[in-house]
Order: sequence, then C-alpha cells, then structure tokens
Amino acid sequence: MASGPRAIVLVLDSVGVGELPDAAAYGDVGSNTLGNTSRAVGGLTMPNLGAMGLGNITDVAGVAPVSNATASFGRCAELSAGKDTTTGHWEMVGMQLDCPFPTYPNGFPPEVMDAWTRETGLGWLGNYPASGTVIIQDLGDEHVATGNPIIYTSADSVFQIAAHEDVIPIEELYRLCEIARTRVCVGENAVGRIIARPFIGPDETGTYVRTHRRRDFALAPSEPTTLDLLQDAGVPTYGVGKIGDIFAWRGICESPHSVDNMDGFTHLVERVNDGERTFVFANLVDFDMLWGHRNDYAAYARGLEDVDARMPELLAAMKDGDLLIVTADHGCDPTTPSTDHSREYVPLIAKVKGVDRGIDLGTRTTFADIGETVLDFYGLAGSCGRGTSFLKEVRNA
Repeated sequence: MASGPRAIVLVLDSVGVGELPDAAAYGDVGSNTLGNTSRAVGGLTMPNLGAMGLGNITDVAGVAPVSNATASFGRCAELSAGKDTTTGHWEMVGMQLDCPFPTYPNGFPPEVMDAWTRETGLGWLGNYPASGTVIIQDLGDEHVATGNPIIYTSADSVFQIAAHEDVIPIEELYRLCEIARTRVCVGENAVGRIIARPFIGPDETGTYVRTHRRRDFALAPSEPTTLDLLQDAGVPTYGVGKIGDIFAWRGICESPHSVDNMDGFTHLVERVNDGERTFVFANLVDFDMLWGHRNDYAAYARGLEDVDARMPELLAAMKDGDLLIVTADHGCDPTTPSTDHSREYVPLIAKVKGVDRGIDLGTRTTFADIGETVLDFYGLAGSCGRGTSFLKEVRNA
C-alpha cells in the first residue's frame, strides 16, 4: 500500500469539556467531565496535552492555559439528539440524528422480550436498567444455575446481554447478539447497540468479573459517512478498539479490540508507525466503561494522565504532514450523582506534524467538522458537506 500523510483521530471516550446549552433537557446541568475530574483530585498532571492547548478549552486544575500552544484547540457541540457513543461517533463522520435512539427506563416491553424467547429459545433474567458490574453480582448465581442470560439496559439506547463464559461460550453469546440485532430489537425498538457482556468467576472474594471480550453490535449507518467516502476513494480506515463495532464494520478494514486503554494506545502507535497511507480511527473506552459509569473519578484522572504520558510516542510515530485530531464522543462526568453519559461539548485538539504552533478553533457547531476535515485532508473536500473543515487553519497556524 502507498505511503503518505495520514489523518489520525483519537477519541477519548466520554471526556467531555462542559455542559451544552441544552444540558438541562438531559438532566446534565453542571457536568464537565474533564474540569470536574481535575478539581476532584486536586489537579491533573498532563504536560503534553497541556502544551497542545488542553487547558485553553476549559478550566482544568493543574493544566494552565498556554499562550503558545503547539497545536490548535477548540471544542465541538453536538447537533444530534442524544449523548451516546453511536450518536457521537456517527456525527463525527457526517451523520446527524434528529431523533434519539429509543431508551427503556422501565426495561424492554413484552413485544421485545417475547421476540427474544421466540427467536433464541431462551428465557432471560433481569430486564431493567442497571450497572453491568452490579447486575452480574445480583443475578450471576441464578444465571449459572438456570443458563438464562442476563438482559439489561441503561440510560443509553442499549440491549445488553451478560453471560458467564463457561455457561454461554463467547461465540454463542455473539451469535445471540446477532439474533437480537437482526430479529429482536428491530423497527421502533431498534436500539443503537446490542452489547455482549461476558464475565467469569466468582473469584476468591465471591465476585463475578467482566472480561475484555465485550463486543458491540451497532446499527449500520443509514447514510454514506466519511468512512464510506474514503473507502470509495481508495483510502482504507483502520480502527482501534470498538470503532469497527460502532459502524457495524462498514468502511472499516481492521479494528483490533483492546484489553484496556494502554493496550489500545499501543495498537494505535503500531498502526501509525507502519507509514501506510490510511485513515486511523481509535477509541479508548476505559474512561467511559470502567470509570465514568462507576463514578470513579480518581481512576478517571489516572487514566487521563496515563494517556498524556504516552502522547510523545504517538507524536514521534507520526510523519511530517500527518494530521492528529484528539476529541471525545460525549461526556460521562464521574463527579456527579448520575452514572450515565452527560450532554457536553467535546474537546478538539488538532495538529499537523511539523507545525509547532496553533490557533483557537473556537466552538464548532457540530462534531461533523472532524469528518469534513479528514475528507479535506485526503483531497475530498465538500464530498460530504455536513461539516466545515478546519484543515487550512491548522496547517497555516
């Protein structure tokens, strides 16, 4: 494959930077995942992203604003209705959702659960909104005894199926998720994601433990996205983490799953190091999955610092002319009473390797500016038309 400059988008899953104007409609007034987390721990040590302008985007304790940022910086507002992973990532690549995906605060209705039993031949346990780590403790023993999977949801549009790997083998769990995706959660009940939640145990403390073999089964985008347009132009997209799952593998040629953030970052650096002319799209999910939803702001803060400490590796792997964009898909403020996603702006840091200065990109009106900038980078400006490219500003900073 030909070598040449690459665009790289790194999504720090759920690292929002302050409430959107309509946050009250979502119950998220006061949310600022990055800012509130930094204050909760007495300040963050993030010299690398700090030098790139992170502290210029919102008030981050320990990360002061800089007057000579080495990258361009700003924030993006979300136009789509919703505050979940699928909605955020889809908008990044040019799809705006006018109506949010369906959610189920009282559990799934009888028609959904009847379809589950009819199509799978299985019963179920649960069927209510819950923390995934809590519900497997509450229902794990009954699941092991009966073989019935645990089904639950959250404030997001998800149909989650938890199963012990020794009771329902992992490939069978994935098969059940495919059935749920294509034959159960359909029509008006077409949730954004079906999620396989395998677990093992109990361990010596009597606790069931989720494994890293989670898999998401998302709806396929209903319109062409940045990824489709790149593919049509002969530019393959290499994902890292759950990117492939989020887009139902459309326009994605590879997306290795990650054990954790640091494993994902290693995959990212390896992919950037290979020098091929591709689009690299990475998601680091631990911020959301492990810490945001559990209100573990101390671990969230450590995770931010861990990513910052490895940023020099990524910058060193980049070639002159490469474009790096660091952003997020929504918020999940671990300092608020809620354990759900939060309706927030997301950070925007953009750097072209070889340009060691930046400008304030301001508040972008949509996440789609990211996808439009990527298209512009590959000579496809205007082919999507759902955002505004900031490539020229970053290159000429």
